Amino acid sequence: MASPRCTRPHPAADNRMPAVTHCPLPSGALLGRYTGTGYVDCFTATVGRGVSHAEFVEAFYTGGIFKLERWILALMVARPSTDDEARQLAAGARADFAAWRVEDRAADQVLMCDMAGRTRSWLMVSAEGAATRLYFGSAVVRGKRQSDAKPGMGIAFTALLGFHKMYSRVLLGATHARLASSRDRRSP
Repeated sequence: MASPRCTRPHPAADNRMPAVTHCPLPSGALLGRYTGTGYVDCFTATVGRGVSHAEFVEAFYTGGIFKLERWILALMVARPSTDDEARQLAAGARADFAAWRVEDRAADQVLMCDMAGRTRSWLMVSAEGAATRLYFGSAVVRGKRQSDAKPGMGIAFTALLGFHKMYSRVLLGATHARLASSRDRRSP
């Protein structure tokens, strides 16, 4: 699968953070089915080694930053999760995790749906020679306003969009850093 041209690298806060870029969805992305139904984004970073999809998913959901989100979900919506459950999700042995369920899966990607059915999270890998491009994207599906039944994203979404974009970059950047500094555990 050819990688789309990515633009506007995010300036790193320091030299340890990778350049995370905003990018169009690659062709064949499971998240692509939500284009035109609301908000869709895609961010990418490249690791200079081979990374399996399972390794990426596990690193993403067991990283320190995402563990904070898991802790908040356990408190706010009574949906606790563990690192072992994240490993099972990564291995394809689990269909739900914290406040999400697997909506669709392929060998190189997974699409997750939140328990309310309004948001999607998507993780994908693409080999690029000896390197691996990591993709992380989100979709927010339009809802219906009670008063006029016109589709809209809502004031809360609009207010939190800047935070969402920053948080997405931080999550992918932290996962990239973890993967870049570790060797594949499956290697001899």
